Amino acid sequence: MSVKPYKEETSSKKQQVANMFNNIAGKYDFLNHFLSMGIDKKWRKKAIDLLKDLKSPHILDVATGTGDLAIMAHKRLGANVTGVDISTQMLKVAEKKIYEKGLETFIKVKEGDSESLPFEDNTFDAVTVAFGVRNYENLDKGLTEMARVLKPGGKMVILEFSRPSAFPFKQLYFFYFKHMLPFFGGVISKDKAAYEYLPESVLNFPDGEAFDAELKKAGMKPLKREKQTLGIATIYLAKK
Repeated sequence: MSVKPYKEETSSKKQQVANMFNNIAGKYDFLNHFLSMGIDKKWRKKAIDLLKDLKSPHILDVATGTGDLAIMAHKRLGANVTGVDISTQMLKVAEKKIYEKGLETFIKVKEGDSESLPFEDNTFDAVTVAFGVRNYENLDKGLTEMARVLKPGGKMVILEFSRPSAFPFKQLYFFYFKHMLPFFGGVISKDKAAYEYLPESVLNFPDGEAFDAELKKAGMKPLKREKQTLGIATIYLAKK
């Protein structure tokens, strides 16, 4: 059974995730940078730089959220980016940031479902996701859809939380992740369940070799797997 943000509710994981991000959209960027001590920006740069061999690519950024990865893809690669997300409130934040930076010609965002992408086959040079795939209701369906819209030879870059394994960092990290993060995240966002869901979703996500196996099942060829900051996050690079 998939992990859901609001256990007392009977709605689908997809609907709950949309509601969760609508609830925390106004505080999402602040909490992301505060709770990660700004390291998440470095991870995003490394993820995007794996696509630096592509010349002015058209990129699909799935679960684009407030648009940080989409903006970085344009700035570092000169990419035209289409961002999709199921949260209308997160997209409103993204649109505001894109407009304020004068990037609306290069970055377009729209509401969309990762498991039923509104694009033709073989459309994009690359597909990116940052901290989104563990929120999919059906992981295989989401990955298969992303592979479908990639051009042959196109690349997929996924940045996702993972589980550190080295002692004693592993123990310190999980104490922070299970106790301190939900407390501070809940107080600031006013949605404690969202920040209790975060560590639970990471613990139930197939990272490392298990995720590479999911990529293969979706028709992708894993090329590289890079752990970040002692394994807090992992960047996956795959090719269609």
